[in-house]
Amino acid sequence: MPALRIAAVAAHFGRDVQRAVAKVEGIIGDARAAGAGLLVLPDATLGGYLSDLRHPDPATLPPALAEDSWEVQRIVALAREMVVCFGYAEEVVVDRPGDPAGPELRLYNTALAVTGDGVLGRHRKVHQPAGESLVYAAGTAFEAFDTPVGRLGMLIDYDKTFPEAARTLALDGARLLACLSAWPASVTDRASRLPQDRQSRLFDLYDAARAAENQVVWVSSNQTGVMGGLRFLGQAKVVGPGGDVLARTSSKGGLALAEVDVDVEVARARRLLHHLAERSPAAYGTLGA
Repeated sequence: MPALRIAAVAAHFGRDVQRAVAKVEGIIGDARAAGAGLLVLPDATLGGYLSDLRHPDPATLPPALAEDSWEVQRIVALAREMVVCFGYAEEVVVDRPGDPAGPELRLYNTALAVTGDGVLGRHRKVHQPAGESLVYAAGTAFEAFDTPVGRLGMLIDYDKTFPEAARTLALDGARLLACLSAWPASVTDRASRLPQDRQSRLFDLYDAARAAENQVVWVSSNQTGVMGGLRFLGQAKVVGPGGDVLARTSSKGGLALAEVDVDVEVARARRLLHHLAERSPAAYGTLGA
């Protein structure tokens, strides 16, 4: 497979879904003009993220969309030959046979990977910070899937805090990991400048660590701007399998573009020290408990 041009997005997406679709159309056009084969948009691309992590207001939640909604299918059509990852609040109807209350509606914080041919893979956020569990049901698995640009795995922001999440995807054969975020600055210890914020440092640290420990290419997108009481960090980036940042944005909107021969770079990183092959699971005790 030839070298892949990867685009990671830092951008602001709010509650107006129609405006978000129009914005995505422009970003896809820019990425296509730049030759990107993989485009990773932020978490909550369609409808924005929560406006309060501690006490989410039910009256101001992101709009719930089904996978077959016009908005989702419009992005599928726009993607054409490109692999596009994006996030949205997914509404799922769960049948409950025999329950007098009838079917249950669940809302998930979901990422989709699509081309013009349809949905390639999906991920429902597993790890939930603070009040997010009051709004969203939690996903239950991390699974890689095949795409035209190689085997891919996805995570959603807080998932990357947990090494087991990215490791599971790498062990499932993913050499490209896309982490879609709506990652804000600290809500308890605000810094006057975003680069000095504790969450800003952690965001960058996790990106580099997850790439290096799994020896994969890591693509990190993020929201920018403000939603309610949350100020998002931006800092989208592409990270090589040695933990080196190949391209990044600032706290403002933009595309981080990098050209990577994924198979060559991953093979080079694993030539002498192959972290996945050299694990010692028997020594890890209760890690999976």
